[in-house]
Amino acid sequence: MQIDLRDYQWEVVQPALQGKNIIIWLPTGGGKTRAAVFVTRYHLETREGEGKVAVLVNKVALVNQHYENEFKPFLKSTYKVVPISGDSELKEHFAHVVRKNQVIICTAQILQNALNSTEEEKHVDLTDFSLLIIDECHHTQKDGVYNKIMGLYIKEKQHHTRGLPQILGLTASPGTDGANTFEHAKKHILQICANMDAAMITSSKDCTKQLEDIVPQPVKRYDITEERKQDPFGDRIKKMMRTIHCHLDEPSITGGLGSQIYEQTVVEMEKEGAINADRKKRVCALHLRKYNDSLLINDTVRMIDAFEYLAEFYSNEEKSKVVLDQTDQFLFRVFNDNKPNLRTLALNKEYENPKLNTLEKILLERFKLSNSRGIIFTKTRQSTHAMLGWIRSRVQLLEAKIKAECLTGAGVSSQTKHMTQQEQQDVILKFREGIINLLVATSVAEEGLDIRECNVIIRYGLITNEIAMVQARGRARAADSTYSVVAEQGGREIQREYTNEYREKLMKRAIEAVQDMPQTDYLKAIQELQMEGIVRRKMKEQNHNAARMENVPEAVRFFCRNCNEAVCHASDIRTIEGMHHVNVNPIFQIYYKVSGQIHLPRKFEDWKPGGTVSCQKCGQVWGMQMIYKSVPIPSLCIKNFVVELPSGKRTFKQWKGVPCQIEEFKFVEFCNANFPDL
Repeated sequence: MQIDLRDYQWEVVQPALQGKNIIIWLPTGGGKTRAAVFVTRYHLETREGEGKVAVLVNKVALVNQHYENEFKPFLKSTYKVVPISGDSELKEHFAHVVRKNQVIICTAQILQNALNSTEEEKHVDLTDFSLLIIDECHHTQKDGVYNKIMGLYIKEKQHHTRGLPQILGLTASPGTDGANTFEHAKKHILQICANMDAAMITSSKDCTKQLEDIVPQPVKRYDITEERKQDPFGDRIKKMMRTIHCHLDEPSITGGLGSQIYEQTVVEMEKEGAINADRKKRVCALHLRKYNDSLLINDTVRMIDAFEYLAEFYSNEEKSKVVLDQTDQFLFRVFNDNKPNLRTLALNKEYENPKLNTLEKILLERFKLSNSRGIIFTKTRQSTHAMLGWIRSRVQLLEAKIKAECLTGAGVSSQTKHMTQQEQQDVILKFREGIINLLVATSVAEEGLDIRECNVIIRYGLITNEIAMVQARGRARAADSTYSVVAEQGGREIQREYTNEYREKLMKRAIEAVQDMPQTDYLKAIQELQMEGIVRRKMKEQNHNAARMENVPEAVRFFCRNCNEAVCHASDIRTIEGMHHVNVNPIFQIYYKVSGQIHLPRKFEDWKPGGTVSCQKCGQVWGMQMIYKSVPIPSLCIKNFVVELPSGKRTFKQWKGVPCQIEEFKFVEFCNANFPDL
């Protein structure tokens, strides 16, 4: 099938057709992916069967989307094209798939795992590819997986490795890294270019009129809501929180209730309580976070949603607790004593959130137009589900034929249920086919996903950066579109939106300045930033390795995060596939129990999930039972433990942060030690 590019697409791909590493900067809806397909086909044609292309994406849902909508229609008849994501069984045979196909579309993490693999049959090198396409390449920074891959690329280039692939980056908004000055913004753009090893960042100069016609900008509106005059429900929640503060003898943390700053404070408090074996502080902090979540919900949607969120939490706590200590009893008493009054307040319409009235007016106004289609962007998964419930409860919205569904992320969260990739695809398909016409979404819908053209985009009570603003606005691609910001007068959301507008202009100025730099100055700046990056990564790796070698595994102990029971040493832990951390000590079984059955959406090559592994003493979840090659073995999640190092106790979010050497799992050795009769 022929690929017809528009004039502005032709303009931006020219350096890539000459084999240069570039970043293409085009707005959302401008056809960056189609341009990348054209570059891919031209690249493969000129390589005469010797080319191999990897298309890297940062979301699982984008793998099949790019395959089905872009690469398959134009390339499949001539070339072998294959999609591989975390949900694909082909992931286990990635190196083999790379050898057998010419275009591989995958999540960046899959390529990163293969580059790091020490197993010959699973390992690939960057030199196995002749072209690397990085979608949403503004994520190529800091410790992101894109930057890890490109860090290896730049290191290999410094060592004069031959046969490295050409690089093509795609972005609608490189951002400014929170810059407030032009120089800061310019340095950020140069840093992205350095990380991508880009010879230039290309955008349309000669065909801007055509680009503006193809991608029209929506009309922007600030829909300001009146200030909430009274909030007795929120006031009651805050009073309950202060009661807990007094119980903790920490009245000084009362400031900022219902804010993200307060959330960070109680997260740190929980960590401190876990490290110091102060269960009172730890459990109170966990409950205070739930109260804070409730205040955030109250500020976003209905009071009853905030009440039900708390009520569900306490109901689950009651079911899961076998023994209640004094702290548990106190916390349950605080909630149960206030529960009837809270519910009464939550049902009083007089005090309802005024933002919802504003939102309802916008929806009724915009959905008067036939075939209207829209997205409401809101902050959390909890607020998406609560808002969907509100929409479905409003008679006028139903009469306006508004049919809504949620669209949230696929990442597993301890706070709220996640959507599977299949559930995401089902919702997007319904939206595309008109079965539903309104999505209530988190940031997952901002970039990349192939969502049908919308004429209504609403950012509801959001505080995000300029990249999120540009990406969300780019969803309003239909004619006569509106982009509405719903926020309280004088609130932080409005201030941030103004700041984002300023930073977007700063970003454009910075990109143009980088594009106008003399080539010698540009290349010198890029090389200096790359050398700084190499030194920084080397120092970080050396420091981490030194810390790992200092700590003897036998001297590193793990304690249950909830009850502080010492349960094992790092010397009991082994790694499977560099990812799963299992306890091989047969004595460990006296400390845990297995319950239920975990169901995962896909199958794995060598293992399947068993039940949940939790503390025998207090019931704290520790991880899951892996059935590895038919043998059950406990796989542990590090965030559920406190780790005692010779330097003191700490908590970790990921195993890779634990500074000690952990051995590889040896299946035969494990079986001989644990099942001598086999």
